[in-house]
Amino acid sequence: MATRTRRSQRRTEALSRERIVEAAVELLDATGEGGLTFRALTERLATGPGAIYWHVENKDELLGAATETVVAAALAVEPTRAPDSPAGAPDSPRDEIRAVALGLFEAIDEHPWLATQLATHLSRSPWGSVAPRIFESLGRRVRALGVPEGSWFVVTSALMHYILGAAGQNAANARAGGGGLDRDEFLDATAAAWEELDPDDYAFTRAVAYQMRGHDDREQFLAGIDLVLTGIAATHPPDA
Repeated sequence: MATRTRRSQRRTEALSRERIVEAAVELLDATGEGGLTFRALTERLATGPGAIYWHVENKDELLGAATETVVAAALAVEPTRAPDSPAGAPDSPRDEIRAVALGLFEAIDEHPWLATQLATHLSRSPWGSVAPRIFESLGRRVRALGVPEGSWFVVTSALMHYILGAAGQNAANARAGGGGLDRDEFLDATAAAWEELDPDDYAFTRAVAYQMRGHDDREQFLAGIDLVLTGIAATHPPDA
C-alpha cells in the first residue's frame, strides 16, 4: 500500500493539474471543443488516462478549468500607461475598465472556443466561478467610478453584456470568412453589397458602407466601451 501511494504521489507531481489545463487550452485552440478528448490529451501529454483522471473527472470539468484559466489571465491585464503619466500615479477606474474589456476582447479573439464557453457559463451556471469573477472585476471599478449602489447591478451588467457580446460577435465574424475570403476581402464584399442596396429603403446603410472597409475591430470595440463609460458618467456624475 505504501509503495502504491508513493507511486501515485510521484505521478501527480510529474503531471500537475495546471499542466493538464494548459494542454487542454492548446488543444482547444488548435482543434476546437470537438477535438478536446481524453485520448488526444493523453497523446499530447505522453501519459495514460489514469494520470489525467486523477486531476479532472470529465470533459466538462476540463472545459471549465480551461475557461477559468484563460479568463483569469485576461482579467489580470494592466492598463496601458500614458507616456506623460506621473510615476506611481494610480490608474483611473475608467482606464482599468478599458483594460479589463480589452483583455477579454483579446482573449476571445485569441481563443475561438472561449466565446461559446462564456455564453454557456452565463446561461447555465452563472453561480459558477467564471461569471462572478468577471462581474466582480467590473463591479469594483464601477463602484470606484462613483456610481450609486442602487445602480451597481444594472451598470455592471450593461458593461459585461456589451463586452462579451461585442467580443464574441467579433470572434464569430473573424471565423466566418465568407466562402474562403480573408477578413479584408470579406469586409470589402459586404460593403460592396451594402452599396448596391435600394437607396430609398437603405439610405443610411449605403452611406456608411465605405466605413466598413478596413476598419479596426479593436478600435471599434474600444469606441463602444468609451460610449458606455461616457453614458455612465453622464447618468451618474461622480459628485451627484
